[in-house]
Amino acid sequence: MKVLLLKDAKEGDSGQDPYIQELGLHGLEATLIPVLSFEFLSLPSLSEKLSQPEGFGGLIFTSPRAVEAVKLCLERDGKTEVSKLGLHAEGEHSGNAEKLAEYICSRESSALPLLFPCGAIKGDVLPSKLKDKGIPMESMNVYQTIPHPRIQADLESYYSKQGVPASITFFSPSGLKYSLEYIQELSGDSFDQIKFIAIGPTTTRALAAKGLPVSCTADSPTPQALAAGIRKVLQPNSCC
Repeated sequence: MKVLLLKDAKEGDSGQDPYIQELGLHGLEATLIPVLSFEFLSLPSLSEKLSQPEGFGGLIFTSPRAVEAVKLCLERDGKTEVSKLGLHAEGEHSGNAEKLAEYICSRESSALPLLFPCGAIKGDVLPSKLKDKGIPMESMNVYQTIPHPRIQADLESYYSKQGVPASITFFSPSGLKYSLEYIQELSGDSFDQIKFIAIGPTTTRALAAKGLPVSCTADSPTPQALAAGIRKVLQPNSCC
């Protein structure tokens, strides 16, 4: 059974994308199509702030792109480790702004602001939670999301060779925004037969806002959770 994942490929320990590998174990033939690209913003300003760590109480990461932006600044300035700037990892709460805010609030407070490098499109849960607790934070847009330059061509190629997929998994609201029009056009009358899967609650809300039925939301943004969810939707009578 053919399923489509709207994300870029990442190599796992086996040299294969972990999502492709996990879905294959469940008898699902998955194809990845990247729908997003990124461009960095304000890196000179970010470098300046990173060179003055004494002015901040900590550094918050909520996306790999923000980490990459800081890494680029460190490499450009001849540094290779965040710890060299006096910034040390304290905790990880991936994909959950509520839990991250709770964690930050539970730590010893500092009068210094937290530096939050982020994307141009960001949620307001974390900033509002910290503001309510009186914790200062300085947000800085260091990247923005743009459509992948080959999104239309790659989708057209997929549909011409593979046909309409049994399910499509969206990994972000932006991915949905940039791909939906092409998917509707290419799917034609078969559009309503596609099972729409979301990698998390934020993407689920974006699908619902478009009036699209969400067949499944992954319990967590992992290959195992996504595979289990898709399997329940497409193979409801199979053994778990």
